[in-house]
Amino acid sequence: MSQTENRNGSGDLFAEPGDERVDAAYLSNGADWDQIVQAQRESNDETIVVNVGPQHPSTHGVMRLVMELDGETVLSVRPSIGFLHTGIEKNMEYRSWTQGSAFATRCNYVAGIFNEGAYSLAVERLLGITDDMPRRASQLRVLMMEANRIASHLTGVGAGGLELGATSVQEVCLRERERVLDFTEAVTGLRMNNAYIRPGGVQNDLPDDGLDLLDELLRQLKKNLPEIGQFTLQNPIFKNRMQNVAHMDLSQCMMLNASGPVLRATGYPWDLRKTQPYCGYENYEFEVCTATSMDAYGRWVIRLNEMDQSVRILEQVRDELAASKGEPYRIEDAELRWPSELTVASDGQGNSNEHVKHIMGESMEGLIHHFKIVSQGFHVPAGQAYVPVEAPAGELGFHLVSDGGTRPYRAHLRDPGFNHVQSVPIMSEGGMLSDAIMGIASLDPVMGGVDR
Repeated sequence: MSQTENRNGSGDLFAEPGDERVDAAYLSNGADWDQIVQAQRESNDETIVVNVGPQHPSTHGVMRLVMELDGETVLSVRPSIGFLHTGIEKNMEYRSWTQGSAFATRCNYVAGIFNEGAYSLAVERLLGITDDMPRRASQLRVLMMEANRIASHLTGVGAGGLELGATSVQEVCLRERERVLDFTEAVTGLRMNNAYIRPGGVQNDLPDDGLDLLDELLRQLKKNLPEIGQFTLQNPIFKNRMQNVAHMDLSQCMMLNASGPVLRATGYPWDLRKTQPYCGYENYEFEVCTATSMDAYGRWVIRLNEMDQSVRILEQVRDELAASKGEPYRIEDAELRWPSELTVASDGQGNSNEHVKHIMGESMEGLIHHFKIVSQGFHVPAGQAYVPVEAPAGELGFHLVSDGGTRPYRAHLRDPGFNHVQSVPIMSEGGMLSDAIMGIASLDPVMGGVDR
């Protein structure tokens, strides 16, 4: 038996005896490890099978990689996922439409605002209230999404730098990310898992000093973000480690439904904020960042440039929020509007005395309405909707199915990381082990969104 044939002679080293399938199909729960090792031993190849992860810093989460190596050369790699599966989609079927936002934000926890946005937009499409959204609600959504985009890119860029031993890059990125999270906490009450964007609007308006906090954040970002480029793009060692690594062309991106910086690194200017605008993005001036290198370096450059474009959008949103001060930030329909007149504390909870009096001490009808909408929720007409948004990693969308009740019949998240993880073999096989690690870093996967 040749080195390229398995026990069936089919060319699949890891196929089971008697398996007549043409395409390779593998288990993802790790139960096939013994068979993999045994097959490798029987092949008499001078190769080794290495199990990277699932608890390994280079996998950016609990992801397992089964690699076959010939020295430092990667012959094959198999991503194994599911270690962070928490059944979020199923849990959403047992919660009201508004409560689903708190579950959605915990999928991709690094960019949770985008999960909330896609979910809420899908619910609003089912309700038919997309055009009724107050403009201030859309402005606040854009504000928090672009701030979250910067925080997410800082996380990905910093983690990628750490893979190369560039601890200074990680320190600078975390420093700036803290500024963004401090602003997020001031507005929403939480640093992460905010549940700020909800069907019908947002949780609360800006605090009294919200615009001042935004001005200070923008001042710091415009001053300090160029420092990251100096640490990376002007570093010849860094560039040599990133250029011509993890190559992936346009046809391969199309085959795997890749999106975001991975797709735009091929020169294809696909950005849902431009091609399929939502939340009023058509009213903002910004550029779609692209590259033509089709490698890890191109994806890195795109993320750095996108942070600059997000700052540009935030400056425009700041002016619009100043002009719309005092306008409603939720839909006017009381049958759909979640009661959220809250005094937000550091833990995101708390009720003002005036709000308690309003819902419990003024009328029996008001108390009944509050009880019903909180405990039961509102009915959504039967149907289905899929709404995508442009998340930091690519197209993130929610597909919701309603049977006319107060809970989703089915909820499904389309996370870009799920598609991008499948591209690891394409980018890694034939290259060096160290380059494979950089390829994973250039994808910036978040396993909470991949596994859900």
